[in-house]
Amino acid sequence: MITKRNLAILFVVSLVLTILAHLFFLKEWTQEQYMVGPNDGLQQMVTFKKLLYEQYTSGNFFYSYQFGLGGGTYSQLSFYFATAFVFIITTGIVFVLESLNLVGTPDTLFWAQAAVFISICRLTLIIGITTLVFRYMKIQWLPGFVGASVYALSVIYFRHVVFWEFFADAMLWVPLLVLGVEKVIREARCGWLIAAIAITLFNNFYFAYVNLIFVAIYVVFRMIIHLESSETSKGKQCRLYIISGLLGFGISSVGFIPAVYGYLHNYRPTYPLPIEMIDAPYNIIYTSPYVVVPAIFLLFLFTFSLYKIPIFRVFAAISAMFILLHFSPYVASAFNGFSAPQYRWEYLLSFTMGGTVAAGLQYLQQAGKQNIIRASILVGLTYLIGCLADPSIEFLSARGVGMVSVMLLTLTLAFVLSWNRRKHWQLLLCTFVLLTNIGLANVTQYAISEHSVKKVSKSYLTSKDYNGEEQRTLLQKIKERNTSPFYRIDWTIGYLNNTPIVQDFNGFSAYSSILNQNLLYLYLYDLNIDMGRESVSRFSTLGNRANLYSLLQGKYMMREKENADDIPYGFKKIMESEHYVAFENTNILPFVRTTDEVFSEKEMGDAVILEREHAMLEGVIVADPKQKTNGNTHEVPNIIDQVTIETVGSSFKHNKLTVTEKEGGLDLIVQQPKADTKDYYVSFHLESLAESEGFAVKVNDYRTTRKHNQSIYKTYVDDLTIRVAAAEKISIRVPEGEYILTDLALYEENYQTLETAKKQASTSAQFKWVDNKLTITYNNQGHDRYMMLPIPYERGWQVEINHQKQPLKKVNYSFVGFPIKEGINHIEVVYYPPFFKICLVISIVSITLAVLFVRRKKYKRTN
Repeated sequence: MITKRNLAILFVVSLVLTILAHLFFLKEWTQEQYMVGPNDGLQQMVTFKKLLYEQYTSGNFFYSYQFGLGGGTYSQLSFYFATAFVFIITTGIVFVLESLNLVGTPDTLFWAQAAVFISICRLTLIIGITTLVFRYMKIQWLPGFVGASVYALSVIYFRHVVFWEFFADAMLWVPLLVLGVEKVIREARCGWLIAAIAITLFNNFYFAYVNLIFVAIYVVFRMIIHLESSETSKGKQCRLYIISGLLGFGISSVGFIPAVYGYLHNYRPTYPLPIEMIDAPYNIIYTSPYVVVPAIFLLFLFTFSLYKIPIFRVFAAISAMFILLHFSPYVASAFNGFSAPQYRWEYLLSFTMGGTVAAGLQYLQQAGKQNIIRASILVGLTYLIGCLADPSIEFLSARGVGMVSVMLLTLTLAFVLSWNRRKHWQLLLCTFVLLTNIGLANVTQYAISEHSVKKVSKSYLTSKDYNGEEQRTLLQKIKERNTSPFYRIDWTIGYLNNTPIVQDFNGFSAYSSILNQNLLYLYLYDLNIDMGRESVSRFSTLGNRANLYSLLQGKYMMREKENADDIPYGFKKIMESEHYVAFENTNILPFVRTTDEVFSEKEMGDAVILEREHAMLEGVIVADPKQKTNGNTHEVPNIIDQVTIETVGSSFKHNKLTVTEKEGGLDLIVQQPKADTKDYYVSFHLESLAESEGFAVKVNDYRTTRKHNQSIYKTYVDDLTIRVAAAEKISIRVPEGEYILTDLALYEENYQTLETAKKQASTSAQFKWVDNKLTITYNNQGHDRYMMLPIPYERGWQVEINHQKQPLKKVNYSFVGFPIKEGINHIEVVYYPPFFKICLVISIVSITLAVLFVRRKKYKRTN
């Protein structure tokens, strides 16, 4: 029986163990260095926490104008923290502390500082819950606690927390799912399983996929291996699993369905490289960054007499299977949604190894001396093979000696326990395993820190490389210059695409695993906007293209002084600081625009990029216009035939560019340049023939980088359109190597279309945006047919005009637009996550049905 006293003791010892396991990063915290990775940790984890905390505590749960070019955070950030229970609970606690003035305003520095303490709380729960689940399965307290520590203090936990914190939340739900399954099998009760499935699906759809695969595997093994003589019949189990799955799914649907919709309407190129069926990428005995197999587990795995015990057989068999699956990149791909192989799933192996250790410790005394000796020999051979098969391991290195020493001490204590069965020897073995886990946890943290994390410090988070004071001061001056909340500033620090969130302004960049598919298509295909860096899951800047800045509220631009020469047309310098300069766009167009000129997206299919920009300035491009189109944009000729092409440090024959010098390429010299030309748009298709070398492309003062052909972050979109200021010569430069260069084209831009659009634009619309609702009042006296907003189109937007629901369109390839009426238009544009209202109803109904079903089952058992 589990009493309150037992729970209190379990909580205290779990907390103590967790604190000891975090000693390294607690020490680092006192030196203002934090438990956060330098890449995704700083660019996404603490950044999205800051964004979502500000949204949730202000009552805005669904939409952020600051996220990229604007986006539904409930669906697009559900992969991270939007629906994560640990973050939601943390937000409530921090909000109370902030309200009591016990903490300051939570910014990225605050969330970095809090990371180690949040991890301690999470890990305490993982240990406690896992111990209770093992206890329910009739494993004694001490072995259960030690087994829970094998799971919780695993290498993969700390790797996940440091680099992708929300990954670690998945480890909370695995033991709850197992408890739910065991409740069905042992008691024919499904309340726990319904709750566990609902929590898992709502919390994170990606790890719900991983966890539910594990649950299915666990159910199959439990149907084969019985732990009790009076288990529920298989037929009844199946019925309860189906009911639990349906009700759990229904309860979670309000979070799960919008999240999955966001995932399905993201865009990421298909992983094109071959995936091996068998490979050994990591040494799981010594050095794997995902899972290191403990010596105590190997000892039990090779103690074959223990397989007579059913509970041991369940966990050992699943563990053995998972170890074999570890050596298959194809399985790693399957767990990653059949994309690039990822080994994030191996926390499941840590859990089953924990169960194996817990059962093994409880029944070790029944194994016998001869079985322990044989198992010890097999463990020693495994360590020897693991060392000899891996050339990166030196047997006499500190790591090798340390791992072997732990192994030998573990085997010695296990043998002594099998020989002398007094309780103090079991206690000594359990204590040694706990100390080993604590040591491994801290060594893991040290290795992670030495690898890259040690630079994540308070000084770095307040430096010019992440969030400098001089940058924030100049941004604040820009904000004070303009009271409108809708203008955007083009500014990022290096490749930190989420700088706008960190520094509190509306920008042109975002980095997230899930983004609006329409925006990604806009950048990659529809307008071919170069981002300065090829990579998936991000977009950034507008390639210095003045037309786009004016269309998308790009009113300001901030640059480092040393990189402030190549500025778009129409931007003028307005202020500067010691190292930075700010510019203002003199051709900004209104936030609310209307037009009577309509172009069909299909008709614009053969138009060049500059013609598409002009069509967006002159009117609106509609994906599926119901009315007759009347737009008539002027053709922009390709003047490549008027250009002399010269090779520099290279040869160019039959579309193959061979650069023989350190840097070389082509020079394009326009024979008769027009006096009114302000910019050139140069377009070409470029592929490197090198297998694994990324490269930079320079076009005059503009520089962009391209991924190598083996990179999992390559977009495989090799059509480039680069805007450069008008010059006598356009130089295309790439590093030494061989390239395919085709479809070379050159276009002139004098910006007459932009200037005309600015003069004709109406500014009479009155509008107000609060959270997820935009209200507009517009008197349509000019017979305009469409209204366009610089808000990215995504499912969830709805529009009412004069209290009547109207169809909302995707216009200008990626943005919100809709037909308007003559006269006064009172417009409400509202955003809710996809299918939110119907999903909310399903969740409420499912909760009601689940409560009724569980109570009915309880009533039937009672009577």
